Amino acid sequence: MLKVCLLLAMAAVLLTAQAPRIGVIDFYGRRTVSEEKLLKALGKQPGDELPKSKGDAEEALERVDGVVRANLEAACCEDGKAILYVGIEEKGAPHFDFNAPGAEAILLPMEIHDEYAAFLSSVGLAVRAGETSEDLSEGHSLMANATCRAHQEKFRAMAEAELPRLREVLRKSFNEEHRAIAAYIIGYAPRKDAVIGDLQYALRDPDDTVRNNAMRSLAAIAILAQRKPGLELKISPTWFIESLNSIIWQDRITSANTLVTLTESRDALLLDHLRERALPAIREMAGWQHLPHALPGFILAGRLAGLGETEIQDMWKRGERKQLLVKLNASGKQSRQPGRR
Repeated sequence: MLKVCLLLAMAAVLLTAQAPRIGVIDFYGRRTVSEEKLLKALGKQPGDELPKSKGDAEEALERVDGVVRANLEAACCEDGKAILYVGIEEKGAPHFDFNAPGAEAILLPMEIHDEYAAFLSSVGLAVRAGETSEDLSEGHSLMANATCRAHQEKFRAMAEAELPRLREVLRKSFNEEHRAIAAYIIGYAPRKDAVIGDLQYALRDPDDTVRNNAMRSLAAIAILAQRKPGLELKISPTWFIESLNSIIWQDRITSANTLVTLTESRDALLLDHLRERALPAIREMAGWQHLPHALPGFILAGRLAGLGETEIQDMWKRGERKQLLVKLNASGKQSRQPGRR
């Protein structure tokens, strides 16, 4: 039902002066503040152009009573139009804290920096050509596009040769660009168990791209862990779950994708943790209007409701999202009854 995809983040579009039209507006983090008030403050409806100033739009939302922080993010695409996600953090709501930024003047070798830049350029061409498939079975991305894959093959040797520097940059460098590169390339290290701790630390990096690259690296390792349980690769779900409460949309969607993989075993403690810390976020994600973005939340909601995989798939195919949420709410009431878990 779901393929963890490196290129999901690259589908995001910038909020520029020459903005495309809005096809869909969806909120996340909204609990008590009315959608009507937020739309009025935003001053936009589907069919309008995207806001010309992201910062001004966020400030307008933050002036709404009860709103502490706001974040706008545009993603692609619904009927050729942008999807505008409006993130809200209300007073008293769960708050996702970041680590303090690195402060040391530690950079990666220019060979790594330039190779990664060339890789990103090739990815852009691959996306335009529709060549976006990738293989994550070895614990890191290997794209079907030959040029992209050639760059990625080089990352293996770089990760092995420069592992101490990659680790140091990821944890200590003041330069967010180099931290982001490190978060991606370190995932190609031959011994995945040696880098899981570094990547989990980076899940709380103050820079969005660093966090996103770290999440994607860990997501690939999680797939390898399922394929080869004998490797005993242990990935803590804690910060993925907490990221579902992030004000940043990309944190939420990437975390949800990874949690779909991590919850395949239906571990009871993990599902309890997910229900306790992120149930409202999962409910709202499952109801998002753009179906590819709603799917990971829908799967997680189905698993929390105790449904089998076939039943989840069938309800998705029939478009029974509201019915699934009813089942999810009913399962939550049952779990709170005395003597039940």
